Amino acid sequence: MTGTTTPDDPAGPGEDAFEIPEFDPRRTRRAVRRGVLRTGLVAAVTLVLLFVAATAGSEWVQRRGDREKRMRDVLGTALQIANPGYRITLGGISASPLSLSLDVGITPLRAQGSFSTGAAFGDTKDEITQDFFGRVLHSPLGYATETPLTYALYNVGTGNQPKDRMRKVLARLPRTMNALAVVEFAAPLGTDQLAAFGRQYDSCPDLVVYENRPRATPITWGWDMSPSTSGMDGGTCHDLVPKELANFRAWVASLREYDDANLRRLGVNLKRLRESAAGGQTYAYVDTVATVEELRKIIEDPRVATVRVADVTYDLERDR
Repeated sequence: MTGTTTPDDPAGPGEDAFEIPEFDPRRTRRAVRRGVLRTGLVAAVTLVLLFVAATAGSEWVQRRGDREKRMRDVLGTALQIANPGYRITLGGISASPLSLSLDVGITPLRAQGSFSTGAAFGDTKDEITQDFFGRVLHSPLGYATETPLTYALYNVGTGNQPKDRMRKVLARLPRTMNALAVVEFAAPLGTDQLAAFGRQYDSCPDLVVYENRPRATPITWGWDMSPSTSGMDGGTCHDLVPKELANFRAWVASLREYDDANLRRLGVNLKRLRESAAGGQTYAYVDTVATVEELRKIIEDPRVATVRVADVTYDLERDR
């Protein structure tokens, strides 16, 4: 029919609907840039969210269950046992995505005066660090544990500094002077015998030596090492000796075979700890508040092999 068109006719009314615009290089470049920027932004936001999630998740995994408490109870206590020449103060625990760290304060043990308070959180600050899998990465002190008290403990069982020599040392010191001393026994004492000995001389076993290990650091345990201990609980230190042996044994019983690798990194091992706790024999003890006058009496006891003085100080309050 004349004057009519069909939809397929190139000249028909469908021509405008399928018209392809002219190519504009500028608009195309802008569109490409917007697409690239949008994709990059989405990727960056996604990565940030994934990082935050991974960080928070990893820290949560690090703190899971009783991991923090066990780090303090096992590693913190083991560090104290491995370094009896120092007072170890345990601080807070911090977590990162790949590690867990326990802050510690470290102060060499010295003879105590009446107003000596020591450092608030140790003369030196350090930390025990374990990795994501619980392995100790960093141990404070390492093998640099040479204090006067450490050397005195090294000599337990060696026969060094015998009675006749140490009598002369004590004779030269003022009788009212306070001393940090290691009292070594000629034969090991049982727990009740040690308590009676301390009561007899009003001597305080601050640290009890439960291992005969000449020329090395022996296993020791003190009333402030137990994770559950809070002060003296109203008793005297020599009266608490049986309780503290029970605390030592309970702590050792809480250890597992997988703890041994970490214990070795800190300077002790599971076998020695178990043998010392099972034996429960006292080879020596450390008194941080003895006077020279008291030590002169103790050294004359036939049960005593010798008394080694590691440090002394004046108690000015007592001499007023």
